[in-house]
Amino acid sequence: MQKILFITGSVNQTSQMHQIATELPDFDCWFSQLFTDNRILNLLIKHTTLLNGTVLSGQFKTTAEKYLRQHNLQIDQGAKLNHYDLVVYCSDLVVPARMRQFKTIWVQEGMVDKYTIMSKLVKSLGLPPFLCGNTSLNGSSNVCDVYCLASAGYEEFFIEKGADGKKTVVTGMPNYDNLAQFLNNDFPHHNYVMVATTDMRETYRFENRPAFIKKAVQIANGRPMLFKLHPNEIVKRAEKEIRRYAPAGTMIFSTGNTQHMIANCSELITQYSTVVYTGIALGKKVHSWFNLEQLKKLSPLQNGGSSAKNIAEICREYINHTGHKKDFDPKRALTGQLSEI
Repeated sequence: MQKILFITGSVNQTSQMHQIATELPDFDCWFSQLFTDNRILNLLIKHTTLLNGTVLSGQFKTTAEKYLRQHNLQIDQGAKLNHYDLVVYCSDLVVPARMRQFKTIWVQEGMVDKYTIMSKLVKSLGLPPFLCGNTSLNGSSNVCDVYCLASAGYEEFFIEKGADGKKTVVTGMPNYDNLAQFLNNDFPHHNYVMVATTDMRETYRFENRPAFIKKAVQIANGRPMLFKLHPNEIVKRAEKEIRRYAPAGTMIFSTGNTQHMIANCSELITQYSTVVYTGIALGKKVHSWFNLEQLKKLSPLQNGGSSAKNIAEICREYINHTGHKKDFDPKRALTGQLSEI
């Protein structure tokens, strides 16, 4: 049986990979948290906490592996057990040289960080994209053979950032392709201004959280408020700040279904969070540190939850492709044209 390795990261990335694998029961599917063969990075992972804010280490790795064990999925951390016919990546910021011998597919799992001067410098000098210290170059390194994207807007976006258009295909993005389903939920609260925070501080980026909370309070203008913390945040610190700067009675959740909370809110305030797309899809008034008009253009395709199946079809067609990697056309594969040749 042909083997596929799915590279995981955050819980969102991991659950997306699980969904795709579920659509491939005729293959031997394995999973590994994102890993590197870079000696310096591995020394940092082993002996320091500097990379604990990334999916290479720390809480992200622990949580992802817990998810895999809970679902009885096969784990091959670091791809040490098997030879693979295909590797499916959630990030192309770190792709070890030895893994590039295999066929590879990249799957978009959310928005990427803002393109900065550092991003431009790293890309122009041909340096490893992880040196940006953020995800701004994720999806545009061209190191993978196929790039599965959330929308036509994102395809244009990634091509502008350097992605090869011959490698890209719009499949939709699991977890964000059927957002209307969240309107039917049992979350008990309604009609509040919701604030979805990020883990910028936990990933070593600057954030003036008190100023952000004060701005959110100003937007709420006396209406009930609900804060949903990012899963990677230091909860005690975040709660203390919210209690200090937000009105009494403000609701704070560190766990729970974020999508259900958004579905029941009257207005959504975000920073750099993919959940803004849920608000846009559900017709909420939204706030973001990204340009809202651009976000509306980038919004993930709503295809009734068929993105995982679409990506699985790309995987199946590519594994069975016998020609050169460069001759594989993912767009034709998705439409089934390759099977007809």
